[in-house]
Amino acid sequence: MYHPTSSGIVAHLPKGLQVLRSKSEDAPENEAMAGLQRRSFLKVATAGGFALGVFPMLAQAQDPGPAAVASGLKPTQQPSAFVRIDKDGTVTVTLNRLDFGQGVQTGLPMILAEELDADWRLVKSQHGNAAPAYVDPAFGMHITGGSGSIKNSYMQYRELGARTRAMLVSAAAAQWGVDAASLRTREGVVIGPGGKRLGYGELADAAMKLPVPETVTLKDPKQFRIIGRPTGRLDARAKSTGGQSYGIDVRLPGMLTAVVAHPPVFAGKVRSLDDAAARAVPGVKAVLRVPLDRGGEGVAVVADGYWAAKQGRDALKVDWDAHAVEKVDSAQQLASYRALAQTPGAIKYNADVGKLAAAPKKISAEFVFPYLAHAPMEPLNCTVQLSGQGADTRAELWLGTQMPGLDAMAASKVLGVAPQNIRMNVQMAGGGFGRRAIPSSDYVVEACGVARAARAAGLTAAVRTLWSREDDIKGGYYRPMHLHRAEIGFDAQGNILAWDHVIVGQSIMAGSLFEAFMVKDGVDNTMVEGMKKPYDIPMRLSVHHPKLNVPVLWWRSVGSTHTAYVMETLIDEIARSTGQDPVAYRLRQFGAQHPRHTAALKLAVGKSGYGKRTLAAGRAWGVAVHESFNTVVAYVVEASVKDNTPVLHQVTAGVHCNLAINPTSIEAQIQGGALMGLSMCLPGAAITLKDGVVAQSNFGDFPVPRITDMPAVAVFVVPSADAPTGLGEPGLPPLAPAFANAVARLTGKTLRELPFSLA
Repeated sequence: MYHPTSSGIVAHLPKGLQVLRSKSEDAPENEAMAGLQRRSFLKVATAGGFALGVFPMLAQAQDPGPAAVASGLKPTQQPSAFVRIDKDGTVTVTLNRLDFGQGVQTGLPMILAEELDADWRLVKSQHGNAAPAYVDPAFGMHITGGSGSIKNSYMQYRELGARTRAMLVSAAAAQWGVDAASLRTREGVVIGPGGKRLGYGELADAAMKLPVPETVTLKDPKQFRIIGRPTGRLDARAKSTGGQSYGIDVRLPGMLTAVVAHPPVFAGKVRSLDDAAARAVPGVKAVLRVPLDRGGEGVAVVADGYWAAKQGRDALKVDWDAHAVEKVDSAQQLASYRALAQTPGAIKYNADVGKLAAAPKKISAEFVFPYLAHAPMEPLNCTVQLSGQGADTRAELWLGTQMPGLDAMAASKVLGVAPQNIRMNVQMAGGGFGRRAIPSSDYVVEACGVARAARAAGLTAAVRTLWSREDDIKGGYYRPMHLHRAEIGFDAQGNILAWDHVIVGQSIMAGSLFEAFMVKDGVDNTMVEGMKKPYDIPMRLSVHHPKLNVPVLWWRSVGSTHTAYVMETLIDEIARSTGQDPVAYRLRQFGAQHPRHTAALKLAVGKSGYGKRTLAAGRAWGVAVHESFNTVVAYVVEASVKDNTPVLHQVTAGVHCNLAINPTSIEAQIQGGALMGLSMCLPGAAITLKDGVVAQSNFGDFPVPRITDMPAVAVFVVPSADAPTGLGEPGLPPLAPAFANAVARLTGKTLRELPFSLA
């Protein structure tokens, strides 16, 4: 999903949470949220307008329950909610996150199994749900995002494993009549005096009836035998053989499938409908007008299967009414953004820029970044089963969701079903990149609206609402379009004297339940994350947040998708214009204040052969380094230009993510992030609108990288024993600027617009 960085247990939900730091305007960034505990989060959340009385699922998530009260532990600390040990010793670990490709279904079990001393060959994993135990322990709500899965649950899962191990040891001690301190464990076995052995499967029933210890002793990291070892994913075989089931694959007895005709202009409505041809399609059961997100209205076609539903939708004759909503035009939008950028907006940083006029060297730059669709491989889907009547009505949902708690509450509201009667079955998801974490729960609300209308029409079967690829790409909630204007003054040595910067772009937090504590003094902090730091720059930074009829949302790495590009290409341009090596220039800027940036960059440089190896004719080096979600990633790339098109050949990554839980997953995440970063550079990688209608509809006109685009990516991790930081998103931001910097060295042209164009 989504957010920026600054240390502490909460490094975002996006970075706007970091605004909840000390009241002092000049509080150090790394203190932001460092002391935020669950109660303070809820206090601010309540003041911000989403009081727990309004969202009872969140209130329910804070209820510790009788077992927790008895032991003094929270639901998030109870082994019974997270660990199941079968008679044969198989250990099933329940996840408090959605796995949609990032690998937490392996990483979190590795952490728990380490402290449990489990036999890794017998470890499995499964998704949790919207129960109180599965909230993020740092946020106090159900969330997969902000690259926080491993980071926020590292200590939680270690302690869960250690508590379970302690209970198993106590059960063995009771059975043998010995002191628990005399026992040890190894790979799923408790070992006693004289070599006695009891497998975890033999002890599990008795162990889980024992009191849960409140305090446990954790391993010294030197004793780790699972954490830090390159480990294949638990789902690798299922995914590589086609056996993995996703939300789109849910099959229930008698299940129906629905597709929805959405208005071509966001928030449009149905003026008139002729559905006779649709109802005549074999397999179509109903044609239903349903309310949609943002006050819009759509037409759902419910049928025996997807193809019948799609054919029915294609046969609809709908006259859409969009007279009351804004019709955004991309060309006009860019012109209005340029006008706004000429004046200061809401202030984020307010350094004196008086030295700008007299600076001996200057750069004046404008950057343009388009809307971007998330385009996950698995389109959006949600299956809803209603049962019972009146106050006893129940709803069961199957979907891949990053926020099951909020989605459950949205379902409760739409369906009129009590929150305690909503059951969420979290499914493996085929990507999401933030699109499955929607404050408005748009696709869940839509699916529930369809299910409710279908039931009212006499259809009692479960209904799977399925989006097509075209629905997904045209369906909104894009990475916002942004325009940056920068005026920079510096001297012949590259010392920056003044930097005046304006950003124009929609706020992704405005109007959401997060606005009150993520937007401060008119600045959506998710939009400015990644600006200025780690460079000690006298910057005046201001923002404009125009409101347009285009739904926007976080996109993998959130603000850093554009701020990293701006900062790293401008820093590189200053180095070039003053005749300095871009690596040496950056290292001088980091100084002693940013050792993790220095370590990551030096590692990438050393492994790439930068400065020591002669490149092939027509190739050039490109460098960029950026921190997001508390992780620093440095890229050194090799690129060329062929037929006026930039080509990326080789990427070497230096990564500082503190302790590496699973080096194999780290490599995969960085490679995936680099590939998605490359996607921003490809011709055609933009969502555009004309008369309020999105022009793109599929991979034919919104391209994604193909295997022929993928460079060789080598990943190296800076050794560290510190608690791990986030990895789902940090691999994305520095790729595009590193690529652009290589192209600038080849062509002398600084690319200031994405996707790339050398025309």
